[in-house]
Amino acid sequence: MARLALVVDRATEERMLSDIVDCGHAVVTRVDTAREFLESLSHGQPHVVVVSGRQESLTGQLIAACDERGIRVVALTSTEQERRHAGSLGLYETVSSPCDWSEIEDLLVSGVVVPLRVGERHFTGGALNAGSVIAVWGPSGAPGRTTLAINIAAEIAAAGHTVVLADADTYSASVAPSLGMLDEAPGFAAACRLAGSDSLNQSELERIAQRYNSPKGAFWVLTGLGRPSRWPELSTERVTRTIDALRHWVDYVVLDTGFSLESDEELTSDIMAPRRNAATVTALRAADHVVACGLADPVGMARFLRAWGDLADVTTGGTVSVVMNRVRGSAVGLNPRGQVAAMLLRFGGIESAILIPHDQEALDAAVLTGRTLRDASPKSPARLGIRRFVLDQLIVAAAEKPERVPRRVRRRASKAVPAL
Repeated sequence: MARLALVVDRATEERMLSDIVDCGHAVVTRVDTAREFLESLSHGQPHVVVVSGRQESLTGQLIAACDERGIRVVALTSTEQERRHAGSLGLYETVSSPCDWSEIEDLLVSGVVVPLRVGERHFTGGALNAGSVIAVWGPSGAPGRTTLAINIAAEIAAAGHTVVLADADTYSASVAPSLGMLDEAPGFAAACRLAGSDSLNQSELERIAQRYNSPKGAFWVLTGLGRPSRWPELSTERVTRTIDALRHWVDYVVLDTGFSLESDEELTSDIMAPRRNAATVTALRAADHVVACGLADPVGMARFLRAWGDLADVTTGGTVSVVMNRVRGSAVGLNPRGQVAAMLLRFGGIESAILIPHDQEALDAAVLTGRTLRDASPKSPARLGIRRFVLDQLIVAAAEKPERVPRRVRRRASKAVPAL
């Protein structure tokens, strides 16, 4: 049984009250505004506050008072503006309204680890600890970079860390449509412009970033370019400054990069001209952990292995993991996991690759609803494979800093890739 405080309108209170009593909870406070709730704290302290997402109800003073006393806060949000308001205050436990009490009850008893609120970062010797940067890269041919980046961010957030997912693809940015978000004002490009004028700070990041809200793993999103022609906005200097700012904003930065690693443009254009591949190359060089992904079929593996050597020339010593998506017998024959692993070892010298099973139904459900695999299909084999990878390698590897972790893959002398 929990002691509850309700800071909601009368209609919402009346609709939920009988269910609250049936669940064995006690309502100790019923008020309409944050001011009335703060005044009531002197007469008794609840365990949980259920508060409307309206600005007059959900305030920074209310959250600060609850944090000081160890009171849990759950917000009921009915509009996108209210959801963004809750996110700007660092409140991640939100439920869409109108709703039944059962949805709030599920949140209260689910034991979900809630990410740290915005601004709750740790200091060592007076300096802010920098977060870890994870860059997801793959060759041309839609190997699943965006899907992998989205679900890596979701699993890290579900483990209790603050995360921002940034779309740095200058060819075909697709994080926003994958999550059902508007991308009329590209968040990553806006951050780069602010970084170029030394104006990028936490307040600006919270203003331009969108929020993927979920009790099972909420995270910030900086959407990509709506039109590929805007790629000159993502220069090397701007992207470098932006990544550095993101490091000091959250625990983990997940970057969805483009496919091209070519640098021949430096030979054909003015030395000071912008480079279209600058965002991808800069992200890979700044990353503490590079996730290189490919498709587990003959064409996808040939593309991956041909680009694998180029990736080694770009990365600068961070950990590299190889992930092969859509592993299935229908594309490579019997024992698909063994076939894919043998091909990577023989022609790329790649050991211990992560193999993600194919689950088209779950992927379609996630895209259709604009959600992560964790939310759309939590028991999906693909989602479980990504979760194991995140928990076993990405989070653990970051915790072992400050020294960089040696590469997890071994390269042999390059061999010709067979014609497939």
